[in-house]
Amino acid sequence: MANIRKIKNKSGTSYKITVTHSRDMNGKQIRHYLTWTPEPKMTQLQIKKALNAAAVDFERKIIEGFAVDNRQTFAAYAEYVLGLKERSGKKPRTLEYYRELLVRINDGIGHLKLVNIRPQHLNKFYDNLAERGIRKGNPKATPKAEIAPILKEKGYTRERLSKAANVSGTTITSIKQGKRVNLSVANAICAVLEVPTESLFTMEVNSEPLSTKYVLEHHRLISTILGKAEDEMIVQYNAARKADPPIMPQKEATTFQPEEVAAIRDALDSEPLRWKVITHLLLITGCRRGEIAGLLWDKIDWDNSQIRIDQALLYSKIRGLYAAPTKTSTTRFIKLPNETMALLREYRTWYMELQLKNGDRWQNSGYLFVKDDGSPGHPDSINNWIKKFSIRHGLPHINPHKFRHTMASLLYFGGVDSVTISKRLGHAKVSTTQDIYSHIIKQADEQASECIADAILRSPTAGQSNQIRKAF
Repeated sequence: MANIRKIKNKSGTSYKITVTHSRDMNGKQIRHYLTWTPEPKMTQLQIKKALNAAAVDFERKIIEGFAVDNRQTFAAYAEYVLGLKERSGKKPRTLEYYRELLVRINDGIGHLKLVNIRPQHLNKFYDNLAERGIRKGNPKATPKAEIAPILKEKGYTRERLSKAANVSGTTITSIKQGKRVNLSVANAICAVLEVPTESLFTMEVNSEPLSTKYVLEHHRLISTILGKAEDEMIVQYNAARKADPPIMPQKEATTFQPEEVAAIRDALDSEPLRWKVITHLLLITGCRRGEIAGLLWDKIDWDNSQIRIDQALLYSKIRGLYAAPTKTSTTRFIKLPNETMALLREYRTWYMELQLKNGDRWQNSGYLFVKDDGSPGHPDSINNWIKKFSIRHGLPHINPHKFRHTMASLLYFGGVDSVTISKRLGHAKVSTTQDIYSHIIKQADEQASECIADAILRSPTAGQSNQIRKAF
């Protein structure tokens, strides 16, 4: 039977409910505690009735196995859940992202006790995330004055200023060219030059609300954490499942049209070989950006014209550049056409010449796409180069993932089945491929239907008749 003790302090009156149930491995009785506080303006009769009901409910939960702990906050439990995920082998990059999300989550609900969290708390938090001015990103600063005369006046060269302000020389050059930088960088430079930041830079703060996708990612992490609390019988239900997060509008995968692919291919002929090969592989293989950046020479099967994709080169603020398994931790082999193999052989010759040219400073990293000293290239450099490439040639906006969608689209319209396409893309489930490209599958099916109708139901032209005879 539950024991109830009245507690009076500066905060008011509350009641401590104690339930003794079962024994530990040493035979000592285990006690469970719950603090119950009456609502304001409750009468003594109402308090007595509600307190007894709370005591009976608490004892029932303990007997049924619920380890109710009304003292544990969301923030403390979230740290415990992330520790479990780290021990179970969750990818470091994913854990870093979870911790990034937890900054806002803990600001909003971290102080709440797990047992007190209700759907209303979460709905209010999601509404807050969608407000303007909620972003925590670094403010930017745009040069509004020529910095070169000031450097000359103060007696600073680019190298000297770079060292004194602890920023790269490339950043100093960017500022000279009028490019935007982080406000922290601008502050560091102006501190060295002993001038107010506002005299050299215009400060900009992004006040746009967070995207729906980003708000939903906060919701999913909250749901994961509360779901674990539900599994461990700490809370009776997962409040996130009863909340109303924003609805993500359905977006169709965008692809390049055939004439756009041809324009990109033609424009690549005038570009440096390294970037030509990278872009070519993105389009032909449908690989993710990190998988192309992480490609090693010993993963190319020259005899069978294929490459082995089993890792990606990634970057995080904490770990820097590092190699990791593919997104789905799978290995796949991708067949390449003769034209791609010929381009890779040409690139291998160029690569060996680059190695000889650099001599002792060469780092034999084994990666295909490297800096001039042989060290692995940064995955972000692919996006940066492609963006400049598209502007330089007047091409539509390009991102590496659009190449991936384009390849999948071409395969579907070529009559290739979802299983084969899924394997080539490296999806863990065929259903993932079908969900992403549902609209393309529908269009390909409609085209196939028209082809059948042309062959069977409609009067074919002479040319079509010959094609039908060849098909049979």
